[in-house]
Amino acid sequence: MSDSSGAGPAGAEPPPLTVLAHSLRMAPMPSPKQMVSFYDPDQFEEFVKEWVPALDDKYVLVERHGGSGDHGVDVAGYLSHQRLEGQWHNYQCKRYAAALSWGTAAGEMRKMFVAAAAGAFTVPTRYVFVAPIISRSLPRQFAKPTECRTKFLQELSTTRDKLVTALTDEQQRDVEELAAGTDFAMFECVDLDEMLELHKTTPHFVDRFPYAPFDQGPRQMVPPPQHHVDEARYVQRLVDVYRERFPSAISSLEDVPTVEEADEHLKRQREAFYAAEAVRVFARDATQPAYFEQVKKDVYDIVVEVAARSYPDGWERHGAVMAVAGTVQLTPTVLTPFVETNARKGVCHHLANEDRLRWCREGEK
Repeated sequence: MSDSSGAGPAGAEPPPLTVLAHSLRMAPMPSPKQMVSFYDPDQFEEFVKEWVPALDDKYVLVERHGGSGDHGVDVAGYLSHQRLEGQWHNYQCKRYAAALSWGTAAGEMRKMFVAAAAGAFTVPTRYVFVAPIISRSLPRQFAKPTECRTKFLQELSTTRDKLVTALTDEQQRDVEELAAGTDFAMFECVDLDEMLELHKTTPHFVDRFPYAPFDQGPRQMVPPPQHHVDEARYVQRLVDVYRERFPSAISSLEDVPTVEEADEHLKRQREAFYAAEAVRVFARDATQPAYFEQVKKDVYDIVVEVAARSYPDGWERHGAVMAVAGTVQLTPTVLTPFVETNARKGVCHHLANEDRLRWCREGEK
């Protein structure tokens, strides 16, 4: 696979997350499409390798071949363990500044037929050109396989491509016969927008584009009527607060509904806990659990200092911590836009579940 000048900084590595986080505060982050446009050929092939498995779950292996002597095979998706000797799909990566057109595509097609005629591999059952920009005419040409094959064979007989002219007459006839007997419906092309939509479904997307917006955020979680087992510890910490605040009325969780102020307070805290829980589940399923851990660290690093101060009782400490938690500035990640005020407060209850925050201290009164 080759690249042309003006396509972006060759050899550039994706910037580390710390650099991206810093730059995010000063300027809008580039979109995934903009970032891919700066990939060098190797990076683009790796991106394609991540994307290919999302196309077909029947692949037994997806493998990169790009490089000198690759015979026009950049990324191969194998449908059997016979690999290049069985049924397989070829993904030809074209990382150009200009749109991929017929002239370039035809050259790669000739390369594939020459290699297949020489026995390097079987003709793939699907041949997909992938490129950041596809000319408008190329999909239309591939949409008419018979006309496409006729055009290819006509050009094959007159081409000055050294790959073909270097062949013997017999070898050229083998290539022509192979192409003439091939269904050109195998050829297609995919542009970057289509690729990115499918890449979103892979586990690689969030690592490659950590600040890309999601189409849908965390699903709202409503506290169930019965407390879940995961709530036991933080709820008990709150009961300690209520017992200290209302000593004559509350001695256990069962007494909380009898005191309206405590009952309403507990309901708000459970809503906050589940707001944070929704973010945690979203991070686990759609991004990376590490992003929620970063949210917890950001919140803890601020509120731990507030919690360490002296207060008349646990009720006052809890109130002070919640007020600060809701305003904590978070490290920019793909998760940050979904961590609203209530979720930041709820993170404190996740920390209480881990015994990293306590509201009551003996001897404060």
